[in-house]
Amino acid sequence: MTKTGALQGVRVVDATNFVFGPVATQLLGDMGADVIKIEPPSGDPTRGIGRTRSASMGSFFLNLNRNKRSVTLDLKRPESIEALVKLLKTADIFVHNMRDSAITKLKLDYEQLSPVCPKLIYASAQGFGKGGSYFGRPAYDDVIQGMSGIAGLYERAGEKPSYFPMLLTDKLCGYFLYSAITTALFHRERTGNGQQIAVPMLESMVSFNLLEHMSDAVFIPEGNETTENVGYSRVFGKFHRPLPTKDGYICFIANTDAQWKRLFSVMNIGELSNDTRFDSIGSRMKNIDALYQIVENNLLARSTAEWLQRFEKADLPASPVSGLNDLLKNPHLNEAKFFKRFDHASEGHLLMPDIPTSYSDSPGSIRIGPPKLGEHTYEILDELGYSQEEISLLCE
Repeated sequence: MTKTGALQGVRVVDATNFVFGPVATQLLGDMGADVIKIEPPSGDPTRGIGRTRSASMGSFFLNLNRNKRSVTLDLKRPESIEALVKLLKTADIFVHNMRDSAITKLKLDYEQLSPVCPKLIYASAQGFGKGGSYFGRPAYDDVIQGMSGIAGLYERAGEKPSYFPMLLTDKLCGYFLYSAITTALFHRERTGNGQQIAVPMLESMVSFNLLEHMSDAVFIPEGNETTENVGYSRVFGKFHRPLPTKDGYICFIANTDAQWKRLFSVMNIGELSNDTRFDSIGSRMKNIDALYQIVENNLLARSTAEWLQRFEKADLPASPVSGLNDLLKNPHLNEAKFFKRFDHASEGHLLMPDIPTSYSDSPGSIRIGPPKLGEHTYEILDELGYSQEEISLLCE
């Protein structure tokens, strides 16, 4: 018997675009859900990004929209809204990233949908949460990286403010959204009730950023105490970076007392194990720059390959610095068959990262490739009981 993802039989209507929403819905699709992507006649804007082999199938889009079916509906037309509501009545989850004013104007807000779809999990991908003055503003990754303190981390580390060189907040908030949706599904399994959930980018990224950076500011000042600075000091140190070796760079970390003793031994400076500056995690943190200056001076004596061999023998975590192209040649990933070849009906041979999580009884799978624009419109409208004539009118 073939094992399938835990979300098999769950239907998702996905009215999101760009990155934040599609990350979440692709994760749902990977776990077996039937994800129906609602697109305007012009399609998701990411269809136009990157190399293409056929129209509206850019490489950027391909890696964010597998395991989905595409339906084109012009939501400016009342009959398209009617078709969407009819589809939502068959769905378990509705995900959108429209602003509150726009979704209300379309009469697709939770208050108007919940009476006709009482078991629907209604998920909103938002820029800012309700209750604050920013609610309703447009938001993209760059804006949220700035507001959430991510870009400012570089300045704290002595550099110019900078964006993290990936769509960090879009992707990470997609995982927040996926988690929220699956939690709501569990709630419905227990109670039978649908609900409205919202994942705001700013609040999500601030909570993520401050997990370690709240630091001593977790204490509200009492008595004569002063407000503590926010920020985990170790990661702002001048040595918190890949360190130079004789011929390149190496990344490594030692945390426990035992790991530091092994590191000192490997570097032939075992006497530092008894140095009161470095014999406990507290003392090491107070003298971190002096400690890493000694480590860096020693690293320069050997090549990266030599150090990696020595660190592996001593069971110390270490790695070379990989470029993006190196990932495709990584021996561990290739031995684990992490990159999957997918033969797409219109796009030919595609290479995709595998689903990273494993399940003994309900594994996810890559079942269908990213859809062409509107590829499944006739199929899904036919499932809803529309006649061929009605479908033709809707598709005009």
